[in-house]
This record gives sequence, structure tokens and C-alpha cells, in this order.
Amino acid sequence: MAAYLIRRLALAVFVVWGVVTMVFVVMRLVPGDPANAFLGVDATQEEVEQLRERLGLDRSILEQYVIFLRQAVGGDLGRSTYFGQPALEMVIERLPATIRLAAAALALALVTALVLGVTAALRANSALDQLISVVTVMGQSLPDFWIGLMLILIFSGILRLLPTFGSDTLQHLILPAVTLALPLMGATTRLVRSGMLEILGQDYIRTARAKGLKPSVVVRRHALKNMLIPVVTVFGLRLGYLLGGSVIVETVFSWPGVGNTIIFAISSRDYAVVQAATLVVAISFVAINLVIDLLYVFLDPRIRFA
Repeated sequence: MAAYLIRRLALAVFVVWGVVTMVFVVMRLVPGDPANAFLGVDATQEEVEQLRERLGLDRSILEQYVIFLRQAVGGDLGRSTYFGQPALEMVIERLPATIRLAAAALALALVTALVLGVTAALRANSALDQLISVVTVMGQSLPDFWIGLMLILIFSGILRLLPTFGSDTLQHLILPAVTLALPLMGATTRLVRSGMLEILGQDYIRTARAKGLKPSVVVRRHALKNMLIPVVTVFGLRLGYLLGGSVIVETVFSWPGVGNTIIFAISSRDYAVVQAATLVVAISFVAINLVIDLLYVFLDPRIRFA
């Protein structure tokens, strides 16, 4: 186990370095100048050049990269051009809002998917199974931004039940969490259904039924646990995506998280904030994947790490 962890941590360093390097290069290849974006069209050329020099943009990309790596190793990812505060501090301040939204979406998707998936498997090929399949395929196929806009139109515009933006109360969390949860719920429900159908046909399930165990006990104690490994894998990958990829949903609902911050930083060419957000998301993604791999041992004792 120790050797496996050391190897994974060593690989994680290279993964994070590769992601941050790619973002560093891509941001500097995007058309537009951070100094011009910050100062506006009324700025003189002298003011633009002074700001470029202060930000280090007058140097070559290689020189900027070396300086960035040297500072990043020391924990300094630069300061936001637009806000003037440390970029890493700015991203960490907004990370709890994204974690709260991602956790709510994952919990909602997991509970719904388990209920619908198990129900569909136990009543395979019935009218209820077909209805669940239609609903899950729709949830998986519809784009996030369209779902969010329709929920705003129905529950805020027509019914006037829920707010459309902000993060102050539980009511503010409902619409963005549902928007993020629906696609994941659709994919996970189909995964749970197919996994349950396969497991329910295994010999040990027939043995458990022959021993006189109740159907609910058979499903809860024997079938669900063996079906959880692919579900845990999907949710682990999705959590990593939600921490950095819920950009559209956070923008639609004006949710003050990392995704919304990334969009603003890209539009204003705020290199330091984009790089800090990428680093935080990359580390989170790698850490989540490591935790998921370790969970496999507890879900299936037959799994061993070489």
C-alpha cells in the first residue's frame, strides 16, 4: 500500500505540472492583452507598457514560465490584475461555494439514481422501467445551460417559488444543484440498472434467496455493495469535473464559485487567477481519484494494490 501511494503521489506531481503548464501556454496564446483589458480603450500606450512591465508581460514566454514555476513552488501564484489580491487566496475563498454546490448535486443525483436504478432493475421491461429509461435519457441528453434556463423560467419566472441567483440560503442552492444533478442522475441510473440486472442473476444472489432472505435484504446486503464500484468511479470523476467544470451553471445562476471566477478571469485576461484556479482544480481532481482508488479495497476485499 505504501509503495502504491508513493507511486501515485509521484505521478500526481507530473499530472498537475502538465495541466498547469498547458494552461499557462494556452492563456498566453489567446488573443488579447491583459494590460489593455484592464486599462480599457482610453489608456495611453505609455500606461499600457508600464503595466505590462509591472506584470512581467514584457518578457518572453519562457522567462515568464520560469518565474511562474519558481514562485509557484514557494506558494506564490501571483496577484489578480483586476482585484489586486493574491490569486490563490481569491480562488480558495470561492472554493467552499463550489464544494457546497457540487456536494448537493452529487447527493441528490446519488439518492435519486439508486432509487430509480434499483426500481427499474427489479421491474425490468415493465412500463415503469421504460418510463424511468425515458426520463434518465432526457436528463442525460439535455445541456446544462438549457436545463438551468428552463428551471429559472418555471420556478422563478412563472411559479415565483425560488430565487434565480445568489448563494445566501438553501433556496438559492436548489435550482443550480438540480441543474447539475440531472445529467449525472441520468447516467448513474442507467449504470445502476445494468449493474443490478447483472448481479441479480449471479449464483450467490440465488443462494441468498434460497436461504429465505427477504428481497429487500438480498438487494441491500448482497447486491448493492457489489454494484457500487462502477458508481463510485463515475461519481469520483464527476466530482472532479464539478469542482472545476460547473462553469456554465455557476454563470447562469451567478453562483460565487470557482467556475464563475474562471469565466471572469478568462474574459479579463487575469492570468494569475486562471492559473491558480487550474492548479487548485487539478490537485482536487488528482486527490479525488486517489481516494476513489483506495475506496475500492473497502468495497471489494478481493482488490489488492500491487
